[in-house]
Amino acid sequence: MKNTILITGASSGFGRAAVQLFHLKGWNIIATMRSPEKDEELHHLENVLVVRLDVTDVTSIQAAVDSAVGRFGRIDALVNNAGYGTLGALEAASAEVIRRQVDTNLIGPIQVTQAVLPVMRRQRSGTIINVSSVGGRVTFPFSTLYHATKFAVEGLTESLQYELNPLGIRLKIIEPGGYKTDFVSRSMDYYGAGDIADYQQAFDTFAAKLETWPLSENIGEVAETIFAAATDGTEQLRYPTDAHGKQLLEARGQMDDLAFKQMMTGQLAG
Repeated sequence: MKNTILITGASSGFGRAAVQLFHLKGWNIIATMRSPEKDEELHHLENVLVVRLDVTDVTSIQAAVDSAVGRFGRIDALVNNAGYGTLGALEAASAEVIRRQVDTNLIGPIQVTQAVLPVMRRQRSGTIINVSSVGGRVTFPFSTLYHATKFAVEGLTESLQYELNPLGIRLKIIEPGGYKTDFVSRSMDYYGAGDIADYQQAFDTFAAKLETWPLSENIGEVAETIFAAATDGTEQLRYPTDAHGKQLLEARGQMDDLAFKQMMTGQLAG
């Protein structure tokens, strides 16, 4: 029997690369996205079901899960990948910006997981893979809302192990660093300093530094890490993906709070 995986945010980036890799590996795939009518490739692949799923819309989540079970009979793995980032001073963030960031990056994965869990409990097996970020353990300036959601995803996933491991369900966290995806262009909400002059110069300096920050083009290594997490049969929790991200995480583990902040301040100002 083929394994079946449901992937959110499959229209581009890590999600799309994961769909392509799992297809090559012979899995059944539910590739979900907010606008499936725009897909021109994935729905042509054998054993790939492209369906609408907006992580902020509970009705669409349940409909996608029902479609998955109706088509393939089971869900062996879930990849909560859909998400985006915000960039700006916390004081300048509107209630709408705050709510959308939290709803998409945190409440969304919770609601998708809740919808899939009855299926996995019946099976007494499954793997839930949450795509976090190096930014779930390391912080940058003016990314407060994004880091808040990713730190929360890390805590959510780590705690959920205790509830679900006894039922045969494993939990995994993927921690990518910087990659050239839509995340840093179309999927990033730059709300900046608003009209608060006190933040403007620091924000402009940081935004300019981001333009030169090293970004990997090897999106495939994230898909490969997701595949490893889905298939390794272990209870390993965290999976950093890239060398630069691993270096940051290693430095964070070796330094106290002040030393790490000073190092990051120097790197971002240099």
